[in-house]
Amino acid sequence: MTTFADFGLPTPVVRELTEQGITTPFPIQTASLSDTLAGKDVLGRGRTGSGKTLAFSLPVVTRLATSAAQAVSAGRPRRRPGRPRALVLCPTRELANQINATMEPLAKSLGLVTTTVFGGVAQSRQVTALNAGVDVLIACPGRLEDLLGQKHLTLDDVEITVLDEADHMADLGFLPGVKRIMDRTPVVGQRLLFSATLDNGVDVVVRRYLKHPVTHSVDEAAAPPPQMTHHILAVADADAKKDVVHALASGTGRRVLFTRTKHQAKKLAKQLTGEGVPAVDLHGNLGQGARERNLAAFSSGDVKVLVATDIAARGIHVDDVELVVHVDPPAEHKAYLHRSGRTARAGSGGDVVTVMLPEQRGDVRDLTRKAKIDARPQQVAPGDATVTALVGEVAAYVTPAAPVAQAPQRRKGAGQPQGGRNQGGGRSPGGRPQGAQSGRSQGGQGGRSQGGQGQRSQGQPASSGHAPQAVRGDGSAPARRRRRGGRGRGQGGAPTA
Repeated sequence: MTTFADFGLPTPVVRELTEQGITTPFPIQTASLSDTLAGKDVLGRGRTGSGKTLAFSLPVVTRLATSAAQAVSAGRPRRRPGRPRALVLCPTRELANQINATMEPLAKSLGLVTTTVFGGVAQSRQVTALNAGVDVLIACPGRLEDLLGQKHLTLDDVEITVLDEADHMADLGFLPGVKRIMDRTPVVGQRLLFSATLDNGVDVVVRRYLKHPVTHSVDEAAAPPPQMTHHILAVADADAKKDVVHALASGTGRRVLFTRTKHQAKKLAKQLTGEGVPAVDLHGNLGQGARERNLAAFSSGDVKVLVATDIAARGIHVDDVELVVHVDPPAEHKAYLHRSGRTARAGSGGDVVTVMLPEQRGDVRDLTRKAKIDARPQQVAPGDATVTALVGEVAAYVTPAAPVAQAPQRRKGAGQPQGGRNQGGGRSPGGRPQGAQSGRSQGGQGGRSQGGQGQRSQGQPASSGHAPQAVRGDGSAPARRRRRGGRGRGQGGAPTA
């Protein structure tokens, strides 16, 4: 049996993997490590959940540890301010955090420093980290280009560059920015590209930036994992769909429910919480602080239900998700496969359910055919044995939190001006998580989320059954309009990746 030690990885890295319970490489790791550790450019293809993150993290930290030791022996510093030595580009902030969670322990075992850069939060802390010196920079293209333009860093010292989820970056329109960034990295550096597919212009990036790449493809990108069981539940109407979805959310294990729109995700999470099934939401209208709190609550098991848009279809790795529910069938088959990939990861099993209304039958048939899913629709109603079997053990009812009482509003002229917020925005002291933005620029205010009163205690998930409050597109509460036609402050729109 092949082990990580067989590849000649540094002893501290092998020890760290063992302490995490990771002893046997996955196929993509076994296939690619010999070439990546040898300094070759590599193109890795594999479906979601196949272990690509560790496949590129190991050669990155190994290479940097070697070059750092050489620098020290030559009397040069291990790292310099604003000059990262490795760059990992990825499409979303959630994926950046997930990559960092995998790579940071390995890097620390070798005395290396990692940091993340993405939009939706204030850049001041990111600039501080860069100025302190980092070895590995994990970044989304938009914010990285901003910081490069402001001359907060240079990519001249980058020894190894990784493009992760390259096809998703193409789907999001990031490839022009990716090319501009790649043009600023040294031509002599090693480059690794990991992607599920090579469509939408990814092949152009491969030809332009990878030198004689070695290709490793361990899974057919369009094929679902064999441990994943698919179900199509046909319901009679919208009321039956609602009851079936609520039943599927009520089990004791972790489950992810996907909706088509941000509004539906927010609404469904609030409905479930109000009915005794604690749920948090994840979508583009949430500020970064709310995203991190909600994902942390789901990852820790404090909340077992995550209601999300396709923002969570990639880059969200949480162990032991036993059920994925397509509340709204996605528009195309790749989204179906990536959504479904939140379960049955790393060799474990899982169930995937698509809830289908009568008018969606044709679309679902085309979707499953393209995704190569062999599942026949089953007509179900609330309480049917098929639904009950998928639910499993029902979780105990959790009484929804009572809404926070609002302080009585003073009349105009009673000593407090109207139209603004109290100092601090109504948040409890310390309620803004690390990395949240202090102002009202891109990404919104991390300490306040949709559906809440902005007076939660620190660490409480954003969706918790509080009375609803209007929100802007960036996830923060709008300022009231001035009496004489003034505009509320802030910008609409989803936060940048």
